[in-house]
Amino acid sequence: MATSNDDKSASSKNFIISHMNADHQKSLAMYLRVYCHVADGDAKAARLEDISLSDLLISAKGTRYSVPLDPPMNSFSETRQRVVAMHKECLRQLGLSDITIKEYRGPRGWEVVNFAVVVATLIVFSRGSNFLPGSLLYETAGLDRFPAFTQFCHTVQPIPNTLLLGIHAIEVVLMAVRRLKPYGVPFMSGVWFAWLATIMIEGVWAFRRFDRMVKEEEVKREHRK
Repeated sequence: MATSNDDKSASSKNFIISHMNADHQKSLAMYLRVYCHVADGDAKAARLEDISLSDLLISAKGTRYSVPLDPPMNSFSETRQRVVAMHKECLRQLGLSDITIKEYRGPRGWEVVNFAVVVATLIVFSRGSNFLPGSLLYETAGLDRFPAFTQFCHTVQPIPNTLLLGIHAIEVVLMAVRRLKPYGVPFMSGVWFAWLATIMIEGVWAFRRFDRMVKEEEVKREHRK
């Protein structure tokens, strides 16, 4: 009977190790970051080498780390519940979501209208000379028929673009910190740059589109359950 229990434990350990390495490498990396204070870049190479009732033995870039299971498990049947709890705790401590956004989605519908209006505003107010006789805008738009409005635009010309780009620059930082990082968009990736470039023009509309994508992923996850 003892031999049978030993064989069962060995089989359970082998299955857990294979499963974690194949399907939960992200969790292993987070365990190293949170419990062993390993840098993110190094932790990405994490692999589960062994598991006992009291710890996980995880290697990364030639170094082995022991991640304690506190309190120790009574049997390997508790492993799933324990590693799921650790996964959620790591997400909480790292400020991450369990949902990953892997793509950029461009503006649609009224978002396209907003995008066009902002781009037009940036172009029109890019130079004060646009509101002076002889400029392409002045002549084609017939601004000579609206002298008071044209003079006002010429006077305030530096303000709209400064305010618009200043506000959107703040939103770029917020997008990077509060959306792209928590939802797993790789830093400096093409998707990362696309979201930040578009929010520099769109502002809050890009936030709304990103949040809709998160909701869609949440619904998909619920359906899979």
